[in-house]
Amino acid sequence: MVQQFNTPQKTRQAVILFLKGSATPIVMYYENPQAVYAELKQLMKSPTPVLVEKEPMGPIKKLCFVSTQIAGIVLQEEPYA
Repeated sequence: MVQQFNTPQKTRQAVILFLKGSATPIVMYYENPQAVYAELKQLMKSPTPVLVEKEPMGPIKKLCFVSTQIAGIVLQEEPYA
């Protein structure tokens, strides 16, 4: 007989940033991704260009871009081990 294990799966949230002129999205991890998402969403609505500098956790150490280059932003929940 096969026994099934229902272990809870860990999830984390990633902020995915789409920039104009870039073919691939940028995936960033933060301690508080909801706050970063809200901040970038607000900057995306602003018509004045602002230089944005972010230091996410993970493989990307520092990211700089102009706020008017944001094409889209997504908050994604994903499983991890």
